[in-house]
Amino acid sequence: MSSSAKKMQEQQQEIQQQSVQTVVIRKAKISFGEVMLLCILAAAIAFMSVKVVSNQAAIYHTNKEIQLAQASIEEQTKINNDLKITVDELSTYERIWQKAEEMGFTLNEKNVKGVQE
Repeated sequence: MSSSAKKMQEQQQEIQQQSVQTVVIRKAKISFGEVMLLCILAAAIAFMSVKVVSNQAAIYHTNKEIQLAQASIEEQTKINNDLKITVDELSTYERIWQKAEEMGFTLNEKNVKGVQE
């Protein structure tokens, strides 16, 4: 019986060794090249994000300058129109004649020439 007990014991040890060997867990490894590609991809995404944000900031700044210039142009146009209206009011014949009389000028029809516009 001792030989049969030894055989049984050897068989159990072999079964244990086989079961231990088959329970090996393998990890999926990422190669160095894949790590480098992922780093390059992350850097490219970060760079493009910063580039987009800086472009948007530049566009905003330019649009703001354009709006300020347009507002200045509109204000100057209003001032010019007001001055033109003032010139038209001050250059009427009645006003010119009134100012001439105040300064002592008299109308001499021989010295008047007609001018067409």
